[in-house]
Amino acid sequence: MTVTHQREPVTGILRAMALDPAVCGELVHAARSRSPEVARLAEAENRRHVTALVTAAGQWAATFDRVEEQNFAAALLLGADRAGQAVPVTAVLRGVQAALTRAVEITVDRGRAAGITDGLLLPAVLRLKEYGDAVERHVVHGYRTAEQGAPHPADGARARVLRHLLAGGAPPGPDELARAGLRPGSVRHCLVTEAAGPAHARPPAPGAAAGPGSLCGDLARVEGRLVGLCARPPSGDEIPPGALVVLSPAVPLDALRPAYRLCVRALDIGSRRGWHGLYELTDFAAEIALADQPLLGTYLTRGLLGSLDPADQFHRQLALTALTFLDHGRRLDQTAATLFTHPNTVRYRLGRLQQITGESLTDPRYDGRPGPLATLHWWWALTTWLRPDPDPGPDAG
Repeated sequence: MTVTHQREPVTGILRAMALDPAVCGELVHAARSRSPEVARLAEAENRRHVTALVTAAGQWAATFDRVEEQNFAAALLLGADRAGQAVPVTAVLRGVQAALTRAVEITVDRGRAAGITDGLLLPAVLRLKEYGDAVERHVVHGYRTAEQGAPHPADGARARVLRHLLAGGAPPGPDELARAGLRPGSVRHCLVTEAAGPAHARPPAPGAAAGPGSLCGDLARVEGRLVGLCARPPSGDEIPPGALVVLSPAVPLDALRPAYRLCVRALDIGSRRGWHGLYELTDFAAEIALADQPLLGTYLTRGLLGSLDPADQFHRQLALTALTFLDHGRRLDQTAATLFTHPNTVRYRLGRLQQITGESLTDPRYDGRPGPLATLHWWWALTTWLRPDPDPGPDAG
């Protein structure tokens, strides 16, 4: 059934939603909450597809043409990508349906807030349902079409072994490991990077020499990311420009799964920070610890910085100076150079911080604890207090 109605005023709401990043974020959260398999993918991967679908919906809302005449390339690509990542089609549809349901809820909420009557909202909801059904059909079509493709046998074997080693399933046997170029008892670095698109999706040809922008080892998609197992760390000129790559220490094959999960955690944190280049997993040790224990960070912040006002810019300046002081080994000269100020100014700010909080950042002991622990607690509290968007942790949303 095709529902027709006037373009305005609902159209304006739909077009505004298509341009609102917050709407995209809510739809991503809905999809990841409803489908654990989707939530295991990189959040950036989810956001990329949701943004494309919301943009396409906004274009549809601007014209109100027949659903059959719309461009569903974004839905087809979503289905094809999820098939390539071996996400079950039922899990894909659970995520899509949750996002579509949330889109309808947001439309109704915004429409009512704008004073639109339910009589006008009902046809819009039915129209969105019609459009959502078409999106689901095209997602399935894209998924089935990709399934019917003929991937290179070696690519399929490598991807299966990596998924079983790293993401779940029965451990691969010796024969399967051998076909993927691995021997039981060998050790490998786990390398994880974002799957930036089709240009980076295919691994280098076997035996190809490393060159600028290439990565050592063969890469395959696992949970929406490009993953490889390397006998040696890659060099800097093997990293594609602008890419973020996280590398674990060399570990036995049966210890790769927890190393992979930590690499994924580090990659997500680094992506949110806008970092790029090659990082060792241990470079993220403190970041992961802080991100995965937000409640402890909150407790430390209350204990050490409870007297500071986040809305007071001078207080924020004091906290930033203190954190920079710790980051530079408590060196006044290096802290001053980083902040483009005088060492006496740094000394003054640290003194004011002590007056306000009642705690000394320069005292070698805090609450009876030795210097290293006191420094750790201060750094953790300052980092948490200054961060505007605390990391939600691996199990959020």
